[in-house]
Amino acid sequence: MAKGAFKQKLGLVDLSLLGIGSMIGSGWLYAALTSSGYAGAQTGWAWILGAIIVLMIGLVFAELSAAIPRAGGFVRYPNFSHGNVVGFVIGVSSLLAYTSTAGVEVEAVRQYAQYWWPGLSHTDGSPTAAGFLIQILLLVGFFLLNYWSVSVFGRVNTLITTFKFVVPLLTIATLFMYYHGANLDVPPPPPGGAHGIFTSLTGAGIVFAYLGFRQAVDFASEAKNPQRNVPLSIMIAIAVSFVIYIALQYAFMGAVPSEALTAHGWDGLKQIFQSPYADLARSLGITWLINLILVDAVISPAGTGNIYLAGASRVLFAWARNGHLFKIFGELDPKSGVPRGALWLSLILAIAWTLPSEFQVWGGLIGAVTSATVFTYMPGPVTLGAFRRHLPGMARPFRLPLASVLSPLAFVASTLLIYWSGWSVNELLIPVFILAWLGYVIFAKKTATSARDLKSSWWLLVYYILILVISYLGTFGGINAIGSPTDMILAAVAALVCYYWGVATSLPVPEIKDHEELTD
Repeated sequence: MAKGAFKQKLGLVDLSLLGIGSMIGSGWLYAALTSSGYAGAQTGWAWILGAIIVLMIGLVFAELSAAIPRAGGFVRYPNFSHGNVVGFVIGVSSLLAYTSTAGVEVEAVRQYAQYWWPGLSHTDGSPTAAGFLIQILLLVGFFLLNYWSVSVFGRVNTLITTFKFVVPLLTIATLFMYYHGANLDVPPPPPGGAHGIFTSLTGAGIVFAYLGFRQAVDFASEAKNPQRNVPLSIMIAIAVSFVIYIALQYAFMGAVPSEALTAHGWDGLKQIFQSPYADLARSLGITWLINLILVDAVISPAGTGNIYLAGASRVLFAWARNGHLFKIFGELDPKSGVPRGALWLSLILAIAWTLPSEFQVWGGLIGAVTSATVFTYMPGPVTLGAFRRHLPGMARPFRLPLASVLSPLAFVASTLLIYWSGWSVNELLIPVFILAWLGYVIFAKKTATSARDLKSSWWLLVYYILILVISYLGTFGGINAIGSPTDMILAAVAALVCYYWGVATSLPVPEIKDHEELTD
């Protein structure tokens, strides 16, 4: 088979719109209602905190991706800095995170589409047979859009993202005309306060709504001038999305009819607002806005699902290039420059995520997907610390300011997001990663570097075990044996110990591979 190469076709605008298009998906349709149910009027602080945390993490990857542009960089960088054990385990977390997100988005499309086709959902919101079929057909459509070339994919995304901008902005302007400032005086449901703010970061989909910044990293090999455009697009995407989200949050809270808020409270609104903005517009009698939101509620998450299916294929491609997946998934089609084998696998796995399970409704998936995604971000700061230590002379077109402070802080922030996801999520995900670590160490073919890679990976196993134990004992869904804020302090201390351990035991000579994939 002829050797393929990525086509460097994506400019700054394309990369920025990939990030923004990923963020303005299903998150804006549900997060305002769900987060106000946790923190009431204080949920604005959750949006601010979420943006700060994601920006810190994003700037870490801005340095890494500008210095070493690689498709699926989140999977490749840990392998470069810590060897095959860490690379394999992070690949598992990436596999779960990326392939599931497209499933989340088609769930959102189906839940809003039931307004026109009630037969798509059961009374509890779960999909009927027709609903499953629609979800699968959507994923097949995304697959076809991605199959032909990155140029076609980029043009389609630009058109969809432009539309996705217009509807939230019109929604904000319209709802502020019905704003009731007294709504913000209604107290949040218990426990509220800081606990409600932290819980809403993951449980309400706030961090999930910001996660699209990663697309610029995943498509770095297909970017024009990635050293400049990848870092800039990360910052642009986060900044623009934050402004839109915070305005949507307060427009929603202020426009809720006072009588409904008095009768139900913030946490009870979900009983009357099944599709938040459409139902709110209906309660206010704004017919044109209802129809516009319902159209966008299908297009917006569909566009995001399209991006994430493409991103998943780049991650699977990267995992194969690391040597942890069959070689066919690490090959590029010579004509299109698309990793078609990995794209086929992404489609199959995304369909699997839409099959019946306890997480089959949008809200049930969000905590798990957010946490799984943050597990893929978590090693980035450790890799940055390792490269700063072992490769001080590396060309860094973007250099993270105060890296010795911000890099460990980003690692702590990632850890707290994982912890705030709660025991019900962590008890499912973390054992999978522990088993992946053990399975690779025990069963993988032994090579000349196996002992070295094992030494560089112990910190990761200990990290998983510590966070699992603290999550079980803590106040976020655990048994409350450790109170707040002691539980969060312990999680932060455990993170710092593992961060510096991970940096200290990284490969003395990082193994950075596959430069040839960058050229057309």
